[in-house]
Parts: sequence; structure tokens; C-alpha cells
Amino acid sequence: MSLFTRLDETERVSGRIALGLEYRGTAYQGWQRLGHGPSLQASLEKALSRIAQSPIEVMCSGRTDSGVHATRQVVHFDTTSARTLKAWVMGTNVHLPRDMSVRWARVMPYDFHARFSSLARRYRYVILNQPVPPALDAEHMTWHRTPLDEKRMHEAAQTLIGEHDFSGYRAAGCQSSTPWRHVHFVEVTRAGPLVVIDIQANAFLHHMVRNIAGVLLTIGDKRRDISRARDILEGRDRTLSEATAPAQGLHFVDVYYDPRFELPSEPLGPAEFYFSGEWTGERTLPASNYQRPVYRGEPAGHL
Repeated sequence: MSLFTRLDETERVSGRIALGLEYRGTAYQGWQRLGHGPSLQASLEKALSRIAQSPIEVMCSGRTDSGVHATRQVVHFDTTSARTLKAWVMGTNVHLPRDMSVRWARVMPYDFHARFSSLARRYRYVILNQPVPPALDAEHMTWHRTPLDEKRMHEAAQTLIGEHDFSGYRAAGCQSSTPWRHVHFVEVTRAGPLVVIDIQANAFLHHMVRNIAGVLLTIGDKRRDISRARDILEGRDRTLSEATAPAQGLHFVDVYYDPRFELPSEPLGPAEFYFSGEWTGERTLPASNYQRPVYRGEPAGHL
């Protein structure tokens, strides 16, 4: 796919529309619409409603917390307002704040659901590992002043791969009805002063990635042994774990769907890692016995 594929500006489309969205989460209290503060969902719905000239409600592939960023959030909405794909993208962007952007739009079949059709989600946690704090990118990565051994972090993280009870890595207020998740891979790599924790799973518990990052940081700077990640997993007790890593280092970079939906493929972000050359959906999903709810037009009980 070319990044410069022209958007259709002749045919007007309606029905179920999917959008690819990127945003900087710093100024928002998370994705979900709130009555007491700014949210990404409310900003997007307001912009789309101006294009549709009628109220629009969106569903996202995964809700992100306050301060968390995304380079590939996928949403869908239903509308009877016919607009061109160019209008759904460019027109919506005119009405969005500068820290949000729609990247593409597609007409989808009605059995597509941004959340319940997803097969996997992928995050990257970015750490700036240097003695002094950053001046330019402080809102996009977590600063860690003491040396990190990314090889120790990677070795420790391998114990998390597979289907496990992740109670030791979930937030106290997590509302999921099951702590079981299937982690497909965890990779910890370094590019100069940047250390990135790259993790994909069928779904994640509340704060799961940030809690994993918090543990791996203590292993990387040798405050904890490599076995610490396994001990917390097997102990299944969040109160015995490490501190939750800060939100600003977390980026939602991919969501995987059945190829039949033919969503656009994009380079994996954040921008600091475009050089890796990896695009969305390239990796084969592992076999899994995890029972994921099947969307049949009604909300499922949990992820």
C-alpha cells in the first residue's frame, strides 16, 4: 500500500465506516467519553457529527488511559449520512484538535466491529535511557536515568509469553471478568538511548502493559533479579508487584483483524521506530485456545 493512495472524492458512502486514528493522549483523560474532563472519544465524535450533520457515536478497538498515545487506533461508526471517503478523512481532520488525526476511512460490512472483531492488540512502551531528562519528547516517552540492560529485560519478559492468569499484572480496579490473556510475544530492544518494550496479546487487562514495564525496569537496572517477572506472574498478587510505569511512554501501535476486512496496512509507530521497516499485521498470530467473545451485534460481556 502506498501512503499516498488518493482518497475517493466522487462516490458518497454511508453505512458502517471504519477509521484509522492517531493521537497524542497528553491533554486527555483517556479515550472514553467523560462528563468531567476532555476525552478523545468526545473530540472525535464532535468532529464526525459536524461532517455528518447528525450525531455520531464511535466504537474503538481498545480504550486507552489518560496520557497514553496511539498510532493505530481503529474505530467504527454507523451513519445514514452519505459523504465521500475524502470528506470522512480530510473534513473530519479540519474539525479535530491538532493532537488527533484520522489517517484513513473504509466502508465496512456490518459484521465488522472495531472492538469485538479484533484478534490482537500491540503496544510499544518507549523509554529514554540517559542521565539527563529530555527537553523535546518528555510527553512521548518515559525517562529512566540509570543504565538499563535491555538483554536482561528481554530474557525476563519471555516468561510472560503464552496463555496465563495475569492477576499479578492487572490494576486493582480492572473490570475484566477474567484475568487470563494470551501474550503472543514480548521483545525488548535498544536503539541508541531508546529502549522499547514491544508486546502483543489477544487483549490486555487494565494497566497490564504499564505494570509489565514497571517490573522490567527494575530488572533492567538490576534492582531485581531476572526471575522477578516470573515470580509475579506465578504469585498472581498485584500487591506484591512493582510500581506502574508512567503513562506517557505507552503507545498503542497495532490492532489485528481477519484479513478479509482488508484494512489498510501502515508502518508501525511511534515515529522514532519507523526505521525498523515493520508494517501492521505482518506477524502470524499464534494458535490459541483462549475463548474470545464473538460479536453478533450485541455487546459482549468482556474482552
